[in-house]
Amino acid sequence: MWGSLEVHRRQERNRAVRVSLAFFLAFLVVTEQVLTKSYLYRLDHRIKLIKHHTFRGLSSHFLLALDDLGLRSLTATCLLVTAVLLAYRYKSWRPINFSLAALILLNGVVGLAKIFFGRSKPRLNVDIYHSGIVGSYPSGHSSNALLTWGALAYLLYRYTHYWATKLSILYFLVGGVTVTVCLVSLIRDTHWLSDLVGGAFLGGSILVFLIAADRAWPSERQPS
Repeated sequence: MWGSLEVHRRQERNRAVRVSLAFFLAFLVVTEQVLTKSYLYRLDHRIKLIKHHTFRGLSSHFLLALDDLGLRSLTATCLLVTAVLLAYRYKSWRPINFSLAALILLNGVVGLAKIFFGRSKPRLNVDIYHSGIVGSYPSGHSSNALLTWGALAYLLYRYTHYWATKLSILYFLVGGVTVTVCLVSLIRDTHWLSDLVGGAFLGGSILVFLIAADRAWPSERQPS
């Protein structure tokens, strides 16, 4: 019984490592497209030429609320509260450690990448790079939406009996939130398309890397 469980966890870890690497390679491809002004870069500017509707009143507040699903203060709070509740329920620091690692890597890796590239936002009507300033590439909103909500979903899947049987629903919810945040950012003209795609790939790579690490050192406190 224990041997088969160990094999299953090893298979999960190896699969997660491969997926993490695939996401990171995809991020590098997007980065290459942006830096060499290839297809994605040109697509960014085609989208920029589309007249953006100005939203006011209730519609503006609604879009801003959807955009806040990628806001770090909101997502970090939800993740940490969930982690603390699970840690208390299962008498383990592991959910908190996992959540803190996700937030540290998110802010460290994505934050440094934004400073390194220093790409201007589309609202400025220019597309320039100035290393040393906090730019728009990769998008912190899309990476945060996928990584933080994905980390929360993973904790629910591993530590609760209810969500342990509903993995497909968790996939759908996390994917839906990420796509929503990306679409709203495009509508509000706060990010280039390549910013959002690159950010999602980088956030996904970090998330799946953490999952691989979690399965590499299993905990007896985890129900699954």
